[in-house]
Amino acid sequence: MVQKVTEGVNIQVETFYQPAQSNPLNSEYLFAYRITIENKTLHPMRLLSRHWHIIESNGSQREVEGEGVVGQQPVILSGDSYQYTSAANLTSDIGKMYGTYEMENLFNKKKLTVAIPEFKLVATPKLN
Repeated sequence: MVQKVTEGVNIQVETFYQPAQSNPLNSEYLFAYRITIENKTLHPMRLLSRHWHIIESNGSQREVEGEGVVGQQPVILSGDSYQYTSAANLTSDIGKMYGTYEMENLFNKKKLTVAIPEFKLVATPKLN
């Protein structure tokens, strides 16, 4: 697990290789990741959007942007956390992701960019 705190917002990431949904013979690897966003500020925060960088060991790179996460723009109250699980398809068995969330302090309407720490995506057989 990796984590990073930006302006009072703590991001934790856990990753899981999904062998049953992968097909290495066709260079198809599926990775799930679970993100926990903890609001350590004094005010409620809304997650507005995400911006991902996905880099694979075969040199492939792409960016993904969009509103919210998993179809939601959650409000996270002070002291609370929000957790979601998503997935990434790769064409290589090793990669990494990192990015940012744009969040809004609902007390003063100030927007802030929260860093998502870099995390590795490694097919389980590579760990042996």
